[in-house]
Amino acid sequence: MRTRGKSLTMHLAATAMLATLLTVQAWAVDTTELPDPRLQARYLALTHELRCMQCQNETLADSPVDLAADLRREVRDLLLQGKSDDEVRAWMVSRYGDFILFRPRFSARTAWLWLAPGVALLIGLGVCWRIVRARGALVDADTDPVGEDAQPQAKDAHG
Repeated sequence: MRTRGKSLTMHLAATAMLATLLTVQAWAVDTTELPDPRLQARYLALTHELRCMQCQNETLADSPVDLAADLRREVRDLLLQGKSDDEVRAWMVSRYGDFILFRPRFSARTAWLWLAPGVALLIGLGVCWRIVRARGALVDADTDPVGEDAQPQAKDAHG
């Protein structure tokens, strides 16, 4: 009886693995194939660095929505027309603004995006430095012997 249960479990596991392997293609969002492998690589790189304007936290390559499919098709068409990667990015930015780029260009409008992490790090280091100095000053100012704090004073029997 125990062998039959083990056999059923193994059969179910094998069926689940086979079903998973057969449906891998269904998980793909973008199945676009371009005629030239270098063009295909450029297409993949561009669709992974452009943001889906509807999802906003996914790349065009990863987004399943119709708008992302339209934008992927536009990237493909621009590449087939012979446009460079910079020209494709410029076309997308002219239509959707800098927000479409996951890595926005450095400009006066986006400077805070690039500089904020460094400024935050400097502020954090300054705060840490001040805390360490303040605690060091407290230790220097403490003149009580260490042992007296831990032991209660014995009271006089008369007092």
